[in-house]
Amino acid sequence: MKEPLPALRLYRSVGQPRAAVLLLHGGRADALEPPPALNLPLARMRPFVRAIGRATAGRPVALGRVRYGHRGWNGERADAARDARLAMDELATLAGAVPTVLVGHSMGARAALHAAGHPQVKAVVGLAPWCPPEDPVDHLAGRTVVLLHGDRDRITDPAQTWAFAARARAAGADVRELPMPGGDHAMLRGAADWHAHTTRLVLELLGTAS
Repeated sequence: MKEPLPALRLYRSVGQPRAAVLLLHGGRADALEPPPALNLPLARMRPFVRAIGRATAGRPVALGRVRYGHRGWNGERADAARDARLAMDELATLAGAVPTVLVGHSMGARAALHAAGHPQVKAVVGLAPWCPPEDPVDHLAGRTVVLLHGDRDRITDPAQTWAFAARARAAGADVRELPMPGGDHAMLRGAADWHAHTTRLVLELLGTAS
């Protein structure tokens, strides 16, 4: 495989992958500067990378993340969504048209849901997602969308997540809702459950994609 391009960071590549998992960390609503070197939202995703990496070891599954050019979503610019789509294009250049599962947290989940119209995206797992009521859903038809949200989240609104799920289902998506009782936005309460559920879902979705 060729060297990764700017919006894509591969943790593990294989000669000819048959599927891929990309992770997307959170960010801010508005911030035009690049993500800092010491990036807490990125650090929150590392346990998920390790768990998914162990679970898919020895399988022809590429594992990576989306690299953002900016720290924030930035209104109509939707910078994180643009970077997610670029990363999908770069993955296609590197690995071919492999079915891909996107796993995003907070802003990263919003970016993953926006990028789910890409022909390679088969499923999205959204962790404590940011799902404003104005976000589109028609492009999710035929995709699998799994949304996990805790009832102690004070950053993104679980009620908006479940409303988004209903809209996406009506648009033709295969939607699953997984409430995380006691879960907070940082996914620190019951962290092991967040990691285990996400890894199980990714394995299931990779099997469906393959």
